[in-house]
Amino acid sequence: VHLEESGGGLVQPGGSLRLSCAASGRIHSMDTMAWYRQAPGKGRELAAELTRGGVITYADAVKGRFTISRDNAANTVRLQMNSLKPPDTAVYYCYAEESAPGRPRVGNWGRGTQVTVSP
Repeated sequence: VHLEESGGGLVQPGGSLRLSCAASGRIHSMDTMAWYRQAPGKGRELAAELTRGGVITYADAVKGRFTISRDNAANTVRLQMNSLKPPDTAVYYCYAEESAPGRPRVGNWGRGTQVTVSP
């Protein structure tokens, strides 16, 4: 499974960006899809995740500002980011779990897309 992210870039504080991630390859079923982020000098952390059943989890730091959504038929996940702040600066990674009958779920990562929030 290949995950391709797009939509990163440079934005001023208070601005918005929308990240997209498209999964391709041999996919039976996508379970949880998520966005993680890694700021300079810090570890990778969950920003938002959305299960196939519709359960959403947001990191406290992004609640009320970020919205995750997915299209199960197209195997895509998006992250709408509003009211961006400089601490949101990070590389954002798409993550998706693919499953099929008879084998465990397999986690897959995209290469990441840079989001920079700066005046």
